[in-house]
Amino acid sequence: MNQSGLRAVCLVVPLFCFISPAGAQLIPIKTIPIAQGDQFQLFPSDNLGMGGVTIALPDSIGDPYVNPATTVRLRASRFFSSPTVYTVSDDAGGGRSLPFALLARRGNWFGGLAIALQQVEPSRTPNQQGGVFASTPPPPGGGVGNVVPPVPGPDSRAHGNEYAFGTIGHTWPGRNLSVGASVMWTGLHALDGVDLLYSGSRRITQTGDAVDLRAGALKEWPGERGARSVEAIVFHNSFATTHDVLYADQVWDPGQQQFIQQARTDTNYDHTNTWGAQLQYEIPLATPGWRIGWLATANRATHPKIPNYELANVAVIPRDPGTSYAYNLGIGLAKVLGPARFGVDAIYEPIRSYTWADASVPTLTFSGDTIAPGGKTIENRFSFSNALLRIGVGRDIDLENAKRALGLQLGLVLRSISYHLQQTDHVELTQRALHTGWLEWTPTWGLSLRFPDVEIRYQGRVTKGAGRPGGGNFVPVGIADMALSSGTILAAPSGPLSLVDVNTTTHQISLSLPLR
Repeated sequence: MNQSGLRAVCLVVPLFCFISPAGAQLIPIKTIPIAQGDQFQLFPSDNLGMGGVTIALPDSIGDPYVNPATTVRLRASRFFSSPTVYTVSDDAGGGRSLPFALLARRGNWFGGLAIALQQVEPSRTPNQQGGVFASTPPPPGGGVGNVVPPVPGPDSRAHGNEYAFGTIGHTWPGRNLSVGASVMWTGLHALDGVDLLYSGSRRITQTGDAVDLRAGALKEWPGERGARSVEAIVFHNSFATTHDVLYADQVWDPGQQQFIQQARTDTNYDHTNTWGAQLQYEIPLATPGWRIGWLATANRATHPKIPNYELANVAVIPRDPGTSYAYNLGIGLAKVLGPARFGVDAIYEPIRSYTWADASVPTLTFSGDTIAPGGKTIENRFSFSNALLRIGVGRDIDLENAKRALGLQLGLVLRSISYHLQQTDHVELTQRALHTGWLEWTPTWGLSLRFPDVEIRYQGRVTKGAGRPGGGNFVPVGIADMALSSGTILAAPSGPLSLVDVNTTTHQISLSLPLR
């Protein structure tokens, strides 16, 4: 088979691993290194600057948004705010978020509330410096009935998303057992990068929402070397958006004897429902300060409706339903001794995904047979064997003659993606196979300043080598591409695709105030 034809894709599955509290519970699935902005890194974290290590190194600030039962680890009520800004290089997009959160504890009860407002800039083709699309003016001297309405140009305005989070839980100190539940609602009007996935469109209107429900438990067994603990989480994530895509078609007008632009709107639906569970276990080692942990996660995602994305130089093959099964198995090692912290996570992710296209009308095959409406015209079977490595270090420095401390963090995330695709086309009566992979990586860093009554933290990260559709600096799928993204994208061979190399940089400043 022609290898250049195999190194090609069209997007067929939505971005469903997108909400920050989902963390490692919603496992991302990707078949191409497309860069997506860091818009869902909303809430503060102790370990973000250390690469986000989490298996054997608890994150007292970030864990409550993942497992609501871990809110019990906060010894006092606290108020948080964590303004976040991300940018995509070459003026290709960006966004900013302003969240506020309150985590409180009273007696054996604990809970929290959070809200966030966000603005996402429209995505632009890398290296595109502004630019507008000209609309065809009405013919001179034409009457009102002959005037052709101009086709709107690209929407250059930023669009907003809204987030609301709530959690509640209870602890039984005598049993060292805590349980909690949480809900997060998201009003979506802009997903970063989606407007680049419909080649040739003028503008896209996005509307929809997402709901994330989860219940968690935490059990601890105190000991001389530290507590053993086990965490369990079950969750359900429902994601539904609508993309109204405006195109400008060139049509022949017999009355004017010329080609004119005519507006056309296509509506695409992006729906995914995910059920999942996670179990995590940690124990202290005999060596002081060292801990080891294990992690197991399972996801089942159904995709009732999948958008028909269109990329430049890619033949579109419509997609309808799909089902994905994703798992991860991980081990973590951490050391906390005095002011120094170290952590490393190693995770293996086997994933299976099955998508297909349904015939909407009787469809004639190459052999002359007919596929009845509702029959499968194309089937895609993906088998992934991915790996994830997170490593980070941190150090607190007490400042002399002052009741304050300075903290430093450094980290690195590496993700290896490898998959095999078997595609069957029941119309053309052909089969295609693809085996490829690439490496994703990102460095992280953090700086904190803690006083008795306030803590200020800065954390950042930069994604290297990610790509977006565009011209120049082509990055064909199938070679050692580098990208890092938290979203889910599945793709099937259909035609050539090139990506422009871009970087995504994220900065977050968080403020934490104890409430007495």
